[in-house]
Amino acid sequence: MTERTMHDQTPELLDQTRRHFFSQCRYGLGAMALGSLLAGDGATPVRADVQSNPLAPRPPHFAPKAKRVIFMFMAGGPSQLELFNPRPKLTELSGQVIPQSYVENKRFAFLNKDAKLLGSPQKFARHGESGQLISACLPYLSTIADKIAIVNSMTTDVFNHGPAKFFVNTGSARFGRPSIGAWVTYGIGSESTDLPGFVVLQSGPRGPRGGAPLWGSGFLPTTYQGVPFRSGKEPILNLSSPQGIDLNRQREFVDAVHDLNEMRRAVTADPEIATRISSYEMAYRMQSSAPALMDISGETRDTLDDYGVEGDKPSFARNCLLARRLIESGSRFVQLYHTDWDHHGGPGFEINKALNQRCHEVDRPSAALVKDLEQRGLLKDTLVIWGGEFGRTPQGEDRNGLLGRDHHIDAYSMWMAGGGIKGGQTLGQTDELGYYAIEDRVHVHDFQATLLHLLGLDHLKLTHRFQGRDFRLTDVHGEVVEKLLA
Repeated sequence: MTERTMHDQTPELLDQTRRHFFSQCRYGLGAMALGSLLAGDGATPVRADVQSNPLAPRPPHFAPKAKRVIFMFMAGGPSQLELFNPRPKLTELSGQVIPQSYVENKRFAFLNKDAKLLGSPQKFARHGESGQLISACLPYLSTIADKIAIVNSMTTDVFNHGPAKFFVNTGSARFGRPSIGAWVTYGIGSESTDLPGFVVLQSGPRGPRGGAPLWGSGFLPTTYQGVPFRSGKEPILNLSSPQGIDLNRQREFVDAVHDLNEMRRAVTADPEIATRISSYEMAYRMQSSAPALMDISGETRDTLDDYGVEGDKPSFARNCLLARRLIESGSRFVQLYHTDWDHHGGPGFEINKALNQRCHEVDRPSAALVKDLEQRGLLKDTLVIWGGEFGRTPQGEDRNGLLGRDHHIDAYSMWMAGGGIKGGQTLGQTDELGYYAIEDRVHVHDFQATLLHLLGLDHLKLTHRFQGRDFRLTDVHGEVVEKLLA
């Protein structure tokens, strides 16, 4: 059909574009996707009001141990060898070329295969009744040793930052897939009526490599994507009403747009219109709720000191406190990104001074968050996670005489607490150089499957049909790590 002929068609025919044909067709893609949700076979049930409110709470597949998640993401790859996994043999062989058997057929971001081993200069001690080995870099974390589970056998598939971050956060090394937070809110909705179900808070000198797709909704409706909050009194750009527009006029505008969208949805059955309606309503409610959330003046001086919050200064400490306030308000998934953990060596990126500075920024507030959640009775059903996209190599990287480590995918560390996690344990072992995970290996897909399991979601059944097949967060992989469960 030519462009001229198309413009000559009646309005009724113009509505019958290919997109609208498929959305209205009884056996169209939209209908099949909805059918897969409504069907039995263990699929996530959908309440009637979900069509008008896509973030409405809905039941999981089975009884959950956690109701919400706070994921502290250390962008850049913290060194497990300096923080959680001391290797005496590595220290003994420091300065020697790594044996060829370790690096045969291996690829690195920057290192040559004849790079020399580097022992860690950090001191370690055992803490708590469980005797967890934790670095002197993390003195506050050591005070909650019995509450956390340290995993020293994490593995991933991707050794460059952007793709590796996508892999942890979306299950794929390519951007465009839904993020973990999007999958979670798609699966069980949110308990908040005035704030987004999935919120992102950032700290550090820059944003994480990969940017917004790390918390995007991919092929899921956009209502499930993460909403970044900025520091300050206006956490979301363009949220405030224009000058001269009061709340009554704003309400009238939102109602008028709602009615127009509902009319259009009745004609097209486009699920994105429900997202649009929900977004307008949420934005209206957030005009008061979001600034109130960011106003921490009501917190006690002791609480601010425990987290290490300094006045109005943006920081990871402030974000940890905001994360607690968000989950108290019903948000389902809160993700904190803190950057500059990429310690290759050189000025500002050495494994000693620069790493110690990053630890100083996050140690106190992350431990305070766990203690605060427990004191308020929230830790038992809040899953807290700390970790990055990969670890660092046992080989050193020398840049202008300042040592660091390259990216490492075969063994790295994360820790978890609360929400059904069995604390006071270290899971997994590596070889004597800390190169390979040799016991209780936990792949990124296993971590994702376990996170969903704790929320009452079966990672095999939480699916969405797209481009002719059912997709899931864990792709075609993943096993729940039973040893992590309380």
